[in-house]
Amino acid sequence: MKNATLRQLKVFETVARHLSFSRAAEELHLTQPAVSTQVKKLEEHAGLALFEQLGKKIYLTPGGSELLHYSRTIIQQFQEAEDAMTQFKGITGGKLNVAVISAGDYFFPRLLVEFARSHQGVTLNLSVHNREGLLNQMSSNLTDIAIMVRPPTDMDTINEAFAPHPYVIVAAPDHPLVSQKNIPMSRLMQEPFVVREKGSDTWHSMEDGFGERINDINVAMEIRSTETIKQAVIAGMGVSFLSAHTISLELQAGSLAVLDVEGFPVMLNWYIVHRKNKRLPPVAQAFKNFLLTEGPELIERLIRYNPKPGKQLSNLPPKALGKNKK
Repeated sequence: MKNATLRQLKVFETVARHLSFSRAAEELHLTQPAVSTQVKKLEEHAGLALFEQLGKKIYLTPGGSELLHYSRTIIQQFQEAEDAMTQFKGITGGKLNVAVISAGDYFFPRLLVEFARSHQGVTLNLSVHNREGLLNQMSSNLTDIAIMVRPPTDMDTINEAFAPHPYVIVAAPDHPLVSQKNIPMSRLMQEPFVVREKGSDTWHSMEDGFGERINDINVAMEIRSTETIKQAVIAGMGVSFLSAHTISLELQAGSLAVLDVEGFPVMLNWYIVHRKNKRLPPVAQAFKNFLLTEGPELIERLIRYNPKPGKQLSNLPPKALGKNKK
């Protein structure tokens, strides 16, 4: 193994994480043959196969599983060394690694642009994930900061609320309930719902908003994509519970409408989350301060949606309250 390279270890770790050469190639911006070549070279250094193929799927061999543990340790140590050197560079010329939950990709890139305008020379690295992917980014030390709605309970993290996050009930503009005011929950329950999949952040927020009545919802369709849900609602397939931050363009275009429902919008929060023992580089600390001081006003301006007072909930799990800073 003494001739193995960091590049080979990174390629191997990416393939092992996805259990897919094609998805690893996409993440690394390489061709699939290039990824296969790097893994093959590492196998030659190791003297054994790291993956095996059963049917159409690949799996780690026992040796591959063992090497994955050491690869991640080595990659993390190199990252920590790079972070330490970044401390001496300051903000200018630093690299900002930030990961965001999928609902945030509707406005978050514009926040990064605003930050970069006042911090010349900063390199931005943004990745967008579902909840599972975002937690993996943190646990694998692949990001400095995560932006999410629901901080984890099984990681030692620092969680700081920085902006409100309203959730609303949306419908097609010609839906009969659009013209009604203060719609009772009992009336809403008569409508078919198009919802995000169980386990998603949106579904958990929906559980918070509906409480015990979550089981009374008439789920007509479960979809993993917010964009597809919006199209289904526009087509008249039902109403939906969505983040107000994901529908601003549709509201401006008049293709979706927000229903005036009792107790809505459900008001949660956006959180800045990072590992408690993570030493944030100066650029990440500067971005964190930027979000805390300027984030709420910028998001409100970018989204152009001012909800009426609704149900204020805490989306911070009780186990994490001791680690929260507001």
